[in-house]
Amino acid sequence: MQRNKELHKFLLDKAEQLTEDWYNTLEKSDPTGVYSSTDPEVIRNLKQQNYEFHLNLIEIFDKEEDEFFKYFEEWVIRTARDKDHIETPTHYIMREFIRVRKQYINLINDFVKIHPDKCSNEQIGLWKEMIIKESDIAMVRFTEERNNYLNDQLTAQKAMINELSSPVIDLSHKIGLLPIVGDIDTHRAKTILDSTLQQCSDRHIEHLYIDLSGVFMVDTMVAHEIFQLLYSLRLLGIETTLSGIRPEIAQTAVQLGIDFDNVNITSKLSIALTTNE
Repeated sequence: MQRNKELHKFLLDKAEQLTEDWYNTLEKSDPTGVYSSTDPEVIRNLKQQNYEFHLNLIEIFDKEEDEFFKYFEEWVIRTARDKDHIETPTHYIMREFIRVRKQYINLINDFVKIHPDKCSNEQIGLWKEMIIKESDIAMVRFTEERNNYLNDQLTAQKAMINELSSPVIDLSHKIGLLPIVGDIDTHRAKTILDSTLQQCSDRHIEHLYIDLSGVFMVDTMVAHEIFQLLYSLRLLGIETTLSGIRPEIAQTAVQLGIDFDNVNITSKLSIALTTNE
């Protein structure tokens, strides 16, 4: 343990130089990403993140593993969600993790040269094993957290797109139109259901025209969700008129045993609107 303390101090003393050496040998010709930036603020932040990485990793030689991970995890989450790193291809980032790990292996070799009679081969192997293990864990956690963040962003963007792609349009007093366009998967169908009910309630819609002429393909689950929307609107006291049903959608609805008795249906939206007038 005493030798770990000495190695800990040795590495801490080298931390700032580690960052400078790392940045000076950085591949800056990458076409995209944080490593090729010439913005002084981005460079300053990048160096600070690298320096903080060293301060965290070095603590494996002074702290118990559980305590070490607690603080290292904070760095991983913060850096993985950093805007400039998000815009950097993952393989570039993994390359730099490996380069930094090599820095530590070289520094351990330097430390051993200074204390040749006090470091056993077993101890040297243990130190290198610790560095490899913890840096590998950091790489995996960084990738996981980056992936989680990107998935969260994608889900939020998809939800927004789905909501914006199914707006209820006011035609006149308490009459609205819901044009549904494009492919519909089960997730989007559920979003349309929730969004439409909320919009109709907020706008006090009494009659909603739903046009499906822009929908080309549906599966049984999607068809079920569409007609669940009709049923939910009816429960709210909102009259519906359905237009633009394609033969394949009608066939799917019949196979599901969906009841059209309480639904106004026209072949085209223009006919429905003309009839209403």
